[in-house]
Order: sequence, then structure tokens, then C-alpha cells
Amino acid sequence: MQDGYLVRKVEEVPKERSTCGYRQRLITKEHFEGANFTFLSVYEAERHYHGKTTEFYYVLKGEGVLELDGDKVELKPGTLVMIRPGTRHRAEGQVEVLIVGIPPFDPADTFYD
Repeated sequence: MQDGYLVRKVEEVPKERSTCGYRQRLITKEHFEGANFTFLSVYEAERHYHGKTTEFYYVLKGEGVLELDGDKVELKPGTLVMIRPGTRHRAEGQVEVLIVGIPPFDPADTFYD
């Protein structure tokens, strides 16, 4: 990291399994305390919610559905969905999204029914 900036390339960030699929954590709370940025390829997502984090899902590629407290929202490129804390959610389909989490993602803030 340079003093005034940070450059991250998705192809240089390791993939890891997450609740929603396979993620690449571009900006984490170790880089910036205000938010995190994650590239996600949806795969066998589990329904869950967060107690503190608001997530913004921006669809980059593919199509699918985002289930939000039982409602279903169509996902296609250019769609942005804000998910407030306490909202149960899971994605389905062949979808790649950029997720911004505010405050940054914390594994202890993820809950399942």
C-alpha cells in the first residue's frame, strides 16, 4: 500500500468460500475502517442476516434472484440492492456482484435461523 492510495486487482486476491458463494475480499477493515468491498460469485448461498452491517449488492454480471425476507428481487447487470441489518437474504443464480459493507464485514455479525 502506498501512503495515499491502495490498488487491488481481483485476479490477485485469493478466493475463499463464504456464506453466499466464493468471495474475493478487495478492501477489508484492515485496509479501511469505514467499509469493505468484496467481489462475490454466487454459489449455494445460505439464508442469513447481519446485526450491524448494511450491504449494498451491485450486479456486475449474470442473472439471478435475491431473496429478501421472503420477497424475491430480480438480479441483472446494473441492479443495486441495499440490504439493511436484520434482513434475511440469500442469492440464487449465476451472478457476480460487488458488495460494499458498512460497517465492514465481521464474521461474528452473521446469523442464521
